Formats: sequence, C-alpha cells, structure tokens
Amino acid sequence: MSAGRKIAGLLLAAWVLQIALVLPDYPDGLVLKTFLRFPLELPAILLSLAALSRGWRATSAIRAFLAVALVVMVLLKIADIGSFIAFSRPFNLAVDSFVFDAGPRLAARTIGLPLTLLAGIGVIVGLGALITALWWASGQWTGLVRGVRWRAGASLGAALCVAAVTLQVSGTALKRWPWRADTTRIAGYHLTRYVETTRSLRLFHAAAQTDPYAGSTDLFTRLQGRDVLIVFIESYGRASFDNPLYAPTHLGTLKAAEPRLRQAGLTMRSGWLTSPTAGGQSWLAHSTLESGLTISDQTRYRALLASPRKTLFDLANASGLRTLAVMPGITMDWPEGPKQGFQSIFAAADLGYRGEAFNFVTMPDQFTLAAFDRLVTRGQPEAPLLAQIVLLSSHAPWVPVPRMLPWEELGDGTVFNEMARAGDPPKVVWRDRDRVREQYRQAIDYSLQAILAFAERQTQDPPLLVILGDHQPASFVAQSENRDVPVHLIGPPDLVALFDGWNWTEGLVPDAQAPVRPMRDFRDRFIEALSGTGSELGG
Repeated sequence: MSAGRKIAGLLLAAWVLQIALVLPDYPDGLVLKTFLRFPLELPAILLSLAALSRGWRATSAIRAFLAVALVVMVLLKIADIGSFIAFSRPFNLAVDSFVFDAGPRLAARTIGLPLTLLAGIGVIVGLGALITALWWASGQWTGLVRGVRWRAGASLGAALCVAAVTLQVSGTALKRWPWRADTTRIAGYHLTRYVETTRSLRLFHAAAQTDPYAGSTDLFTRLQGRDVLIVFIESYGRASFDNPLYAPTHLGTLKAAEPRLRQAGLTMRSGWLTSPTAGGQSWLAHSTLESGLTISDQTRYRALLASPRKTLFDLANASGLRTLAVMPGITMDWPEGPKQGFQSIFAAADLGYRGEAFNFVTMPDQFTLAAFDRLVTRGQPEAPLLAQIVLLSSHAPWVPVPRMLPWEELGDGTVFNEMARAGDPPKVVWRDRDRVREQYRQAIDYSLQAILAFAERQTQDPPLLVILGDHQPASFVAQSENRDVPVHLIGPPDLVALFDGWNWTEGLVPDAQAPVRPMRDFRDRFIEALSGTGSELGG
C-alpha cells in the first residue's frame, strides 16, 4: 500500500471515530460546527490503538469493546435527542425503557405497519454499518507504531490524554479547554443517573409495599358524592405574606374575598406546607403532594413514575371517583399524566383558547378556570370528581399581566390580545430587578383574584377547593430562602369541618405561627380526613 493511501486511510479512520465522539446529545447541537470539534478522547483512543500489537490475543477484544462502547454511546445520544424533542429532557436508562415498546406501536399507528417495519430494517442495517465502520477504523490505527520505545511513547501519550479527559470530566481542571470530552461526560452523566434512579426506585418500591392505602377501594366516603378541585397557583409562596413588597396587596385581596365567600355559603381554612422545590420545577411539588413522597429532583420524579406507588389520583380512581388534570402549560405529549392517575387530561390545545400567549403563559388564569367550567361535567354524586388545575399567569417572566374581565365576555380568548401585547417585553423588564418584583406582585394578585372569583361563583353543588402554591419564586424575588407555601381550603361548611383537626387558621390568611408540614404529608392526611380511616393527625 502506498504511503498516500495509508495516510488517507488513517485520516478517514480518525474521522469516523471523531464523528461518533462529537455527535451531540441534544437537538440544537445538530449543526455543522458541532461536527468540526476536536474531541479530547480521540488522541487517547488513537494512541492506545497505535500502541497495541496486532499479534496480541487481547487486541481483537479491545477493538470489539471500543466499537461496542462507541455504538452504545451513539445510540444513547440519539435517544437523548429523541427524548429532548418529545419530552424536553434527556433519556433515562432506568425508567424510559417503555419507549422501545411504545415507539414502534406509535409509529405503526401513525405511518402504518409496512413503513414501520421498513424503518426497523433501516435501523438494523444502519447499526450494522456503524459497527463495521468502527471496527474498520480501529483496525487502521492498531499496531501503527512498532518497537518498544515507540510503543512506550504512544502508551505514555495515551495515559496523559486519559488523565486530561479525567480532569476535565471531573471538573477539577481543563474546563475551559477548546477540546471537550463530551462523550465521556455524557457516559458519566447517564451512569450516575442510572445508579441514582435505581436507588430511588428501590426506596419507592419499598414505600409502595408499605403504603397504608395500597389496594384500598373505599376511600373518600365522607365526600358524599361531592367534587374536589386541587388548584396550584404558580410561584405563590410565603413571600406574599411576609415580604412588605407583596403582603399589602396580596393580603388585601385575600381579606376582601372572605366576606364574599361567606355570603356564598362557603367556609375557609388556611395553613402552610413546605414545598420540595423553589424558583421552578413545579411538577416536583405536584408529584410530592399527590404521592406522599418527597420528590425533590428529576431523578426522584422519574423513579416515582416507574414505581408502583399509588398517587392520590390513583386511589381516587380505585374508589370510583373521576380524575382529570387541567394543564394549560402542556403543549406537547405528556406521557407522565396517565402514570400519575389522571383519567382525562385537558392540555393547552384542549381548552379552546384562541388569543395570544402572554410570553411563556399560554392563556390567562381566568380563561383556564372558565374553560374548566365549560368543558367538565360536574355535580354527579354517583361519580364525583377529583381534579387538578394548574394556573400559569403567575409564572415567570410575569410580563405582561392580564386583568380580570366579566366572565361572560371571555369568548375564545381573543379579548385578551390587547393585554398580551401591552407593556415592555421581558428582556427590557428583566434588566431591573425592582421591575421584576413589581411584575411578580401584580401577577400573583391577578391569579388570586381569578381563583377567588371562581370560588365565589361555585354556588350550585360547591366543590371542596384546595388552593395552594407550588413553590416560592426565585430567591431574588422572594428575598428569602424559605420554602413554605400557603394552602387554603374553601368549601361547604360540613366538608371543611372535616379538617378541623389540622389546626389551620379560619379564613384565607394563615397565622404566621401556624404549624408547617412537609408537602409530602398532604396525601395521607387528606385521604384520612375524607375517609374517616384511622386516627386523624393533628397539627
């Protein structure tokens, strides 16, 4: 073989290995400049292969291991990309195996069985071609250097490169190098997530086995056929009561609503819960409340979904209640919903809003609540309702803030368009932290006005309303590291009286010294109060 062909073969082989190493794990990385990067692992691999002897028995095994490892990483990165596109998160080896069954089924329903089979054949052929290319590439560099000194030098160079990869991935050094060890980092990330998730799964499986309500089918008997609505207000925390920037406005709105609600025949109690999160990741609070377990990070969340633990909504289903979620923030597929026990899900597209979005917020809270009233059948004693409603108007960036309108004028939501275009955009407002705090004050006040006006309208077969915050806002807005959130019970006097043992404050303003419980305690205490099982837990 001529020297030119030999060099060309080496360069092509190095390029094949480079492509496998620089393939990104997120959709936005699929651009030309990504594939022009120099991976820090590449010299370690090439020098290691060059130092091998073609006559060693272990050489073929090492090459096979390298090819398989790179193929696995390519597949894992592709899985990450697909998971980001579908679910806005990376793939989790421990809990996402369902996609290998659900994916082909979905494809068969979407594009038909013949095209699905053709795609499957294409995947198999592509996988075979990738393995062949990597095996060939490793062979081009294997045994490239000869002689003890040259092999020793190549081995030393490989060891130094491995050390550089280790230092960068561990975060101890070389973080600002232009050369990145992304494949190693991704492998470490997935390994860590797998270990953490399996550990959490074991804990959740144990919790499921000792769940006092597992297998129960006769809960919620004290509801006597009436509905329950659990309403989360985004970023509604203790700052609304303790921070002088917000308290005058928010306390004023709460106190002004109390006599109107009493006149409507409703009773109120208020207390405190401690959220597992702050500043964001509302779904962690939602899942903590419904599962009775502390879900403080994404790993625990994924582990919960894969565990047999029964949520509040699962237990309601088993006891004959209808369950649904109103989720105006869901704009993509939400496979997690049914796993949390929701029989029906009303996502953003299902609520009938045709107006303009308020930046991140898909629709004003007043419209969300009106859509719930319009779309959901209520007052069926033989099949009472347990619903979760998530209100978004108080979600950052809090720009612009809608205002309340007469309920009969909401229509399809286009009446909000002028409000959605009003004021400065977030990039202007967020240059000034004082303006951000002012927008937050207005946004929470709007959400409170909307839900309290909604509660006041429930005069026929009024439900039991549980209204609570999911978490405190970002710390620079809350100006506190406290994670407490308020929770209000509003409903018929006989239902609210079932919670007297909780020692909560009468009205909508919880006493500052009232007992505070972790949000995870809510599920069992709530079931206990509405089912009359066991001894009721005091404050």
